[in-house]
Amino acid sequence: MTLASLSPQAALPSPSTAVWQLGPVPIRAYALCIIAGIVLACLVTERRLRQRGVAPGATLDIAVWAVPAGIIGARIYHVVTSPEKYFGAGGDPMKAFAIWEGGLGIWGAVAGGAVGAWIAARQLGIPLSVVADALAPGLPLAQAVGRIGNWFNNELFGGRTTLPWGLEIHRMDPDNPGHALRDDAGQPILEPGLYQPTFLYEALWNLGVVALVLLLDRRLKLGRGRAFALYVMGYTAGRFWIELMRTDDANQILGVRLNVWTAALVFLGALIYFVRVRGPRDYLIPLGAAATTTPPPTSDLSQVDLSERETPTRAAAPEGYRVVSEEQYAAWQDTGVVPPEPATNDDSRPDDGERSEDAAPVDLASSDDDEPAEQASASRTDRADATGARPADRDS
Repeated sequence: MTLASLSPQAALPSPSTAVWQLGPVPIRAYALCIIAGIVLACLVTERRLRQRGVAPGATLDIAVWAVPAGIIGARIYHVVTSPEKYFGAGGDPMKAFAIWEGGLGIWGAVAGGAVGAWIAARQLGIPLSVVADALAPGLPLAQAVGRIGNWFNNELFGGRTTLPWGLEIHRMDPDNPGHALRDDAGQPILEPGLYQPTFLYEALWNLGVVALVLLLDRRLKLGRGRAFALYVMGYTAGRFWIELMRTDDANQILGVRLNVWTAALVFLGALIYFVRVRGPRDYLIPLGAAATTTPPPTSDLSQVDLSERETPTRAAAPEGYRVVSEEQYAAWQDTGVVPPEPATNDDSRPDDGERSEDAAPVDLASSDDDEPAEQASASRTDRADATGARPADRDS
């Protein structure tokens, strides 16, 4: 009795085609899945950034930097960790630039995307930790969608199985990428037996990570990058055991796949960060023209300027942001009043830190000095009680 004979009739099919020609342009299923994942991640991130006070459209500005940097980082990681195909015997170094042929590493994608997001956040004046926490549920959602592309490519599967959800795998044509080999009757050729659908396990696990981040972030109000650290821990925990199931070729260290070691080390780093970093969640108040609230119209229809309706003006981009607490942000939403800057020690004492010996003592009993003294005391008290926030660009 063989393993193949134990295979049940039920099975998960795989597509036999992953590339379609639109004239001279190849349309690749994997690329479509990656694009769909990026769009979903941007929508989720935009909503979460808006809830933290960031002006509309900031996610697109961040994506312009983060997405290309993430793709470059993903390709660099793949080439560095699998150099034989490009620089080994019979390898072609120019193939390192052929991203359309596959080969992207998630670890490099996250690292490269973080660099791009940091550059964009600096330009916008948004703390990187705010961007990371907003992205935390969107990134695993994008990864889950992207794994569907691996299904189209008939790749990233595990060992043989007899489970009802075992995966059928086509034997792909090396001379016609994205298409299965076919027999004399024109039918696509299947590999014998069924295989563990590890791409599906990872996609479902990532959806679980999305739910975990959203749930704990709502309950604990995570901030300072801790929501992103939670995502990293959740993802790497799943990637650790899923990677052990895969049977595709990969570099190994001490008999264990390189990505298993990477998942373990990244998990530990995220855990240390999550445990050590503390602090309340940051909110942002836009500064400049974007911070000016427009009162609702009170005039009747006869006084509406139709020319303004025909040519609407786009809201001005903020000049920057002020990081505030949740209470200050709620007060700003209710009143439209930006909280004052935090008081400094220089406001409540002389520049030299002590009273000059030549200065005349203040006669509190003198009626001429009562009013200035009270005004100065009130001014110092107001400044001491004023609560503002640190400049946003210091946290980025």
